[in-house]
Amino acid sequence: MALAAKKNIKKVVLAYSGGLDTSAIIPWLKENYDGCEVVAFCADVGQGEEELVGIKEKAIASGASECYVVDLKEEYVKDYIYPILKTGAVYEGQYLLGTSMARPVIAKAHIEIALKVGADAVCHGCTGKGNDQVRFEACFAALAPQLTVIAPWREWDMVSREDLLDYLAERNIPCAASLTKIYSRDANAWHISHEGGELEDPWCEPSKEVWTMTVDPMDAPNEAGKVMLSFEAGELVAVDGKPMSAYQSLMYLNDKAAAHGVGRIDIVENRLVGMKSRGCYETPGGTVLMAAYKGLESLILDKESLKYRESVGHEFSHVIYDGRWFTPLAKAQLASAASFAEKVTGDVVVKLYKGMAQVTQRRSPNSLYSEEFATFGADDVYDQKHAEGFIRLFSLSSRITALKQADSVLTEKK
Repeated sequence: MALAAKKNIKKVVLAYSGGLDTSAIIPWLKENYDGCEVVAFCADVGQGEEELVGIKEKAIASGASECYVVDLKEEYVKDYIYPILKTGAVYEGQYLLGTSMARPVIAKAHIEIALKVGADAVCHGCTGKGNDQVRFEACFAALAPQLTVIAPWREWDMVSREDLLDYLAERNIPCAASLTKIYSRDANAWHISHEGGELEDPWCEPSKEVWTMTVDPMDAPNEAGKVMLSFEAGELVAVDGKPMSAYQSLMYLNDKAAAHGVGRIDIVENRLVGMKSRGCYETPGGTVLMAAYKGLESLILDKESLKYRESVGHEFSHVIYDGRWFTPLAKAQLASAASFAEKVTGDVVVKLYKGMAQVTQRRSPNSLYSEEFATFGADDVYDQKHAEGFIRLFSLSSRITALKQADSVLTEKK
């Protein structure tokens, strides 16, 4: 950034986590942006109370003028997770998008604080190699393009944890971080992600130390558990017959599913910035929710509707992974999924057993399933002789193609 632009920055709102990176960013901003005021912003998206203990004091000790901690847990689950669930989005066939789906709600709150305090700029601690820099900055551009965006990892010359620790030590700024950190983790109400350490080698099996949220499926109970989810118009309204808020429902499902080792995946994914990365993810409650929702959909949506909804889910997985939540495309895809969800009402039972979440029961007042039609026994509603004419018409194009090919062969022989 040009020197003149730096001198124009009087107040910056930093997305603050209390970790090593953002603790170093606060004094760095003040030193490199002409003594600007730094306001810390922390989003509570369900990452755990232990992550938030003393965070305001840490921010002030690092040089922030104030620190806002914003509770986004219910908004995150109800206004972001539930709409995404309705699309059926799963990135590259496995990833339930736990990191990327939290970014829009965080970015929105970040901008709201920046506008509230009259900031000139917003700042994040994302590295120049990751997806999150794109996700956050795309949201900033859509919500407040007038604000300057500062990304220290793309500006400073520090390249390691040692550099950051030395930087803080030279300034007598306290930080609980150490050189012993092995994994990079990101947690919220939906999941926790793990990268780094032995995971950087895709041939290396994850050690037990990687997993923090779920029981090892090998050590899970030998007796299966069950959970019933009740939906109304695509929204989860009760679990095991108990009405709960969106966030409470997810916490309940997390606890039940994690105890059975549900929700672990180990994948190599294609990052938005062009490289591949290996990560391990734990999404216990989310795995149950997705299985239940799709199990109910299978009862309600006709073949062509389900086929189209699946295509929306595939496309939307890339939209949300790439950070394009606040775009016309995302709005249209979410509206499409919501229209299908209007009929998704009913109950689903999911069996939990040693890492598996299997739908075993489902019912709905909007069910298109008919035992009269589906039975293998005698019935008065389906004449099997009618199938012959249907098949002849259904396969007509194939029959015509084959006949044409046969005629061509005969012509060539003559």
